[in-house]
Amino acid sequence: MSKKLVFVYGTLRKNQSNSSCMKHAVLVASQCWTSGRLYDVGVGYPAMVSDSEQKVYGELYKVDVDTLREMDLLEGYHGPGLDNLYERRQQTIYTDVGKKQAYVYTFREEQATGLREIKGGDWKVDHLLKKKQLYYFAYGSCMDQERMVEHDVADYFTNVLGRGNLQSYQLAFTITAGDGGRADVVESDGKAEGKVYQIGSEALAYLLVREGVEEGKYRPSFVDVEVNGVMLHDVLTFVVVDKQSETAPPEHYAKEIIRGGKDYLSSSYLQKLEKEWKEKFAINIQKWL
Repeated sequence: MSKKLVFVYGTLRKNQSNSSCMKHAVLVASQCWTSGRLYDVGVGYPAMVSDSEQKVYGELYKVDVDTLREMDLLEGYHGPGLDNLYERRQQTIYTDVGKKQAYVYTFREEQATGLREIKGGDWKVDHLLKKKQLYYFAYGSCMDQERMVEHDVADYFTNVLGRGNLQSYQLAFTITAGDGGRADVVESDGKAEGKVYQIGSEALAYLLVREGVEEGKYRPSFVDVEVNGVMLHDVLTFVVVDKQSETAPPEHYAKEIIRGGKDYLSSSYLQKLEKEWKEKFAINIQKWL
């Protein structure tokens, strides 16, 4: 039976109200985007319209004919040229490992008149960031308590749940500052480790500024992270918006990652970082362990 690729950006995403529709689908990419403009319909789901200048974030799945038929029913799509709630069209989806062509369900421009535009293009982020308490997965220098003290925000990050294991991602340095690369998590067949905190609104406000969200450097994203044998769903983290080829991090930044993570990261993960950083960047982390 032939399979189709479908990009979803609303209630069909992981942990959302219609995710059960995707039970037979195969997840291809969790961190991906396509061109479009996103709106809140106002009754618990979003709608996307065409816009080549903006981005809509979501997930990419491979689905069978039966699942696609169920999705068509949910989205009110009856066929080309018919009285559809959403149209189904193909367009380019951008993932961490390349481009794909996939189906996307969209509104016509006139259907979005009067609706609230979702700035940032991520419906899941738009409603989850309104929660008073969040779990937060830190994988870079935000693990470093000394740096938090220097920035006078240590009191926002006192509730540490433990080591977080983020499957199907890897640590990389895909954005540069003036003195070198900064950390990111990129989808792969590997695993990234970090610290998981429970945070409130003050910590969130600080992170949004620190990660340069307004400037388009990093964007909030929600991932599933295992902590102490328990899977936590919809854990906040930050990923680089426009990923570039890896650049070596400066030594002071690499030190912050190891200093902040060494009491939480597994010995096998630290050994992996030691090997990779020595080979790729000529950085020896042993002096910080």
